[in-house]
Amino acid sequence: MNVLLTGGAGYIGSHAALSLLDRGHDVHIIDNLSTGSEILIPKNAKFTNCNINNENKISNLIKSDKFDLLMHFAGFIQVEESVQQPEKYFENNTNNAIKLFNTCKNNGLNNIVFSSTAAAYGSVSNNELIDENTNLNPQNPYAESKIRTERFLFENKDDFKFIILRYFNVAGADKKLRSGQISKKSTHLIKILSEVVVGKRDQIEIFGNDYNTPDGTAIRDYIHVSDLADIHTEIANYLLENLESNLFNCGYGNGFSVLDVINAANNIYKNKIIYKFSKRRDGDVEKLISSNSKILKHIDWKPKYNDLEEIINSSVMWEEKINASNT
Repeated sequence: MNVLLTGGAGYIGSHAALSLLDRGHDVHIIDNLSTGSEILIPKNAKFTNCNINNENKISNLIKSDKFDLLMHFAGFIQVEESVQQPEKYFENNTNNAIKLFNTCKNNGLNNIVFSSTAAAYGSVSNNELIDENTNLNPQNPYAESKIRTERFLFENKDDFKFIILRYFNVAGADKKLRSGQISKKSTHLIKILSEVVVGKRDQIEIFGNDYNTPDGTAIRDYIHVSDLADIHTEIANYLLENLESNLFNCGYGNGFSVLDVINAANNIYKNKIIYKFSKRRDGDVEKLISSNSKILKHIDWKPKYNDLEEIINSSVMWEEKINASNT
């Protein structure tokens, strides 16, 4: 399999590239390095520094190499920023993605795996798991920008064969520490927690303790990034074998509150995590827990790292590695 992969210098994209390469596939990464890091690009992947809206450059790439499919990860992902700068998110996550898809189509590349988000569901008031038929209720422009891109694919299903993957909360790092999360402004709980453990931060700020949850803090379904990466490899095989468009949730089906995560970390690292409560952030939702029964029926994927402490530990080990390299 030969994959054109956008956002491969980013967190999830680099892990997906590793999963593909580890299984003998070819990967050509497109990334403009605006938020990604060149050190995350796997050494045996091809790389082109390029914006996803650069029609000429991408057309020439497709013409010069026979790609089987596009995996599209590139995009802005910070919920709070999207509330403050919605136009930035709609321009890049929607308009530029659509331009990329059309560029691919015009050059004969019609198979797409699209990186979307469970934030599309918004808050779910009952205790049921979220499946792919749950009503969409986006509560921030980031989620809306992804939904609009999904909608484009469904409206143009005669032109594309595609898989949409809605991620729940992605965390952890490659077990060999070849990749992990690097960001100029960390917003992910387990990333921030890891920075506290290694001494880069003094404490964690918990945004909201007045949610309608058992301990008042928001609940999320955390999936290890390497398990998510393996989903992409399996789903690419599924798409090429079946040429059937589909939509899947990506999560474990387990919900942990912010305090659950902190308590798990303190269990490992002997109460190093100090926290304080602050008001809710704009755009945050109360609870997101997936039903993954659909994807388990369609592909041969079994989670390897479905353990909260293991997710936290791999994230901390990565943080220790990059912290040491910066000192």
